[in-house]
Order: sequence, then structure tokens, then C-alpha cells
Amino acid sequence: MIIILIDGQSGSGKTTLARELAEETGFQLVHLEDFYPGWAGLAAASQMVATDVLHPVQPGFWRWDWERNQRARWVPIRAHTSLIIEGCGAVTGASISAAEAVGTVITVRILGPETTRRQRALARDPGYAPWWEMWAAQERVHFSGPGHVAVDHVLGLA
Repeated sequence: MIIILIDGQSGSGKTTLARELAEETGFQLVHLEDFYPGWAGLAAASQMVATDVLHPVQPGFWRWDWERNQRARWVPIRAHTSLIIEGCGAVTGASISAAEAVGTVITVRILGPETTRRQRALARDPGYAPWWEMWAAQERVHFSGPGHVAVDHVLGLA
């Protein structure tokens, strides 16, 4: 079983790369965006990757209902299947350890200039604009805080 963890700031191209890899490999694709617990939930979702998504017996996650701003249904993940997990917060020491416990791990981080990333993110989702600064602050903590780890591959904007 192979686990590919793709991390990067908003608008860097994580989802595009992950979709292309999933199409080429047939790996199951998991988006953190499906379970961030709201706009202040980057750190919580990072923990959920290690504890829920990569659970060795019952992997899955609680989908987040963005319209109601509440936890929604449980989404099971096929056990013992190769995965691509993408989203800001996907790569932490805990997620790498959890992934190593169930398979071979490849980590990727995508980098890009803020102006380009912001333009791409807001073109995709104009409703994101009021939350950009709040989310960017969480990204800065994630990429410079104690959970920050080295990755196998660093790429430019995808």
C-alpha cells in the first residue's frame, strides 16, 4: 500500500496534482477540504489525517457541511488501499508516522507566490475572499510551527 501526502498553501495546485495522480494510478483520493471543521480547522484536520483517515482498522473521516457549519456524515475509506491525501495540513510528523504504519509514504509540498495563489484560489471560489487572511495565518503556523516537517519532494505551482 502506498500513501502519497500532498501539502501546500491555498491555490498552489495540490488538488490538480492529486487528481492527475489519482487518474494515472487509480489510488483513492482524499481531500482535506471535505473534512476541515470550518475556517478555523486547519490544525484539527491535520490531526484527523493521522487519527481518522489513516486509522489502521477503520479509516475514514467526518465530512464537514460547509453550508450548515457542522459535522456531517461519516465517510469510510477502503481499508488496505493506496491513497492520495491532499490539502493544507496533510503532511505532519503524526500523519507521516500513521502512514508509515500502514504502508510506504511519499510526501510532496507545492510552493508558489502568494499573489498567484490568491488569484487562483479566489477565481475558483470567490466566497473564500473574506476568509483568506484567517486561513493564511493558519497556513503560516502549519508551515513554520512544531508540526512542520521535511518532505520528499518540493514542487513549484502545479
